[in-house]
Amino acid sequence: MPTISQFYGIVIQMFWNEHAPPHFHATYGEYKATININTFANLGFWPEFDQNQFD
Repeated sequence: MPTISQFYGIVIQMFWNEHAPPHFHATYGEYKATININTFANLGFWPEFDQNQFD
């Protein structure tokens, strides 16, 4: 799967010919999520982040 971006240990990947609806895959350690591009709905499990850790 082609990698689109990597940041803070998160890897964003996308297939060009995958099933609808349009989405991308995100992995962070053992966590995996599929994010709908139109609604940003998370179709997987993703941990809650403390926003202050990125300041």
